[in-house]
Amino acid sequence: MAEQFDSSQETPESEATTPDQRRARRDPIARRLTTSAAPAASAPAKTPRRLRGGSHPVRSFVTVAAVAGLVATVAIPAFAATSGNTAEAAVTTVQQVAAKNAQSLVVASEATPAALARGSYSATTPEEIQAKKDEEAAKAAAAARIAAAASTASAASAAYSGAIAQSIAPAGSVVRPLTSFTSFGTPYAGHKGTDYMAPLGTPLYAIADGVVVESTENGPGWGVYVKIAHNIGGNTVTSLYAHMMYGSRRVTVGQTVSAGQLIGQVSDTGRAYGTHLHLEIYVNGSWVNSESWLVANAG
Repeated sequence: MAEQFDSSQETPESEATTPDQRRARRDPIARRLTTSAAPAASAPAKTPRRLRGGSHPVRSFVTVAAVAGLVATVAIPAFAATSGNTAEAAVTTVQQVAAKNAQSLVVASEATPAALARGSYSATTPEEIQAKKDEEAAKAAAAARIAAAASTASAASAAYSGAIAQSIAPAGSVVRPLTSFTSFGTPYAGHKGTDYMAPLGTPLYAIADGVVVESTENGPGWGVYVKIAHNIGGNTVTSLYAHMMYGSRRVTVGQTVSAGQLIGQVSDTGRAYGTHLHLEIYVNGSWVNSESWLVANAG
């Protein structure tokens, strides 16, 4: 019976073994080393730690150092510039404080606001301001004239010493309110009356027949005054007599009076400079110059 041949079992030594294996067969010690090293050689190769994990420690340190150097390069000049500006600002602030301390300080709680008169600040345009100045100048001039006239009258006589008649004219006529006076002033802006200077106590008379519509001891700026309504020549005429003497009024509201009837006496009550009669006349509700109207109408 023929013998079977298995080529895998008859492989020549030169092809089936490596030189190291042939040495191992000849050298028992080498054979043991080869046997123990073979499993390690046949195991799969392990990946290096630095490939599995993060970057290499040396490389990380170099990177951090580079970043720190870049930050220091930018931050140090900026810090130096900022420190310089802060020092300069501190110097400026100290100078400002010194300047402020050299000035006087008014505590708000100690400041007292000045009271302002509303009527003195109504002008808003240059024309209105100039008109206000002209009005003030006219008032001052009128006050000076009245004071001068009062001084002259006082030098001549401290008070009126003549007879005081109850009536000086027949009914239906138009007369002057004073039998005599030293001078009179012309109207000015804001002052619609004519001022007749006369000694204290000089008698005042109604300019025409009429009815008393106002009579008081305490008028707004007029002091003691009387107002009478008239019908003269078909026109409604109103006459006002101001700055009269306290207690001298002889008429009351609603009383009918006649032309030339005594109604009071001259003084300086209310807002007045010296003794005088402040006379206002209105025709059909419109103001007119008192002296001009008397010249045209009084007999």
